[in-house]
Amino acid sequence: MKKRKSNEVDEYIARCPKEAQGDLAKIRAAIRAAAPGAIERTDYFRMPGYSYPGFDYDGMFAWFSFKKPHIRLHIRPPVIHEHRKELAGFATTKAIVSFPIGKPVPMTLVKKLVKASLKEMKDKSE
Repeated sequence: MKKRKSNEVDEYIARCPKEAQGDLAKIRAAIRAAAPGAIERTDYFRMPGYSYPGFDYDGMFAWFSFKKPHIRLHIRPPVIHEHRKELAGFATTKAIVSFPIGKPVPMTLVKKLVKASLKEMKDKSE
């Protein structure tokens, strides 16, 4: 995987509460595993308050963030709709899945969602 600004991603995770850092690192690793070759970056939006760690593969397809009391996975909106049955136990918005701190984050589901988001992004670009 190409890395860019990974130290900024490390810094982002380190600034989050201790109880969130482990799960953020796990989500980061799950995204890397699901999308080898993606570029990790924090500068995609170039807007204050929107510098979440994200992954670019000729287009952004996944981000992660912390907003108390949740670890959040940001993915392309159609993916959440397509997987709504699997996500029924989690808080969701159009493009965010929120996993409560203190409960195990389902990494198999995270990888599945990331792969679907990457596919959605690639399909749109064709």
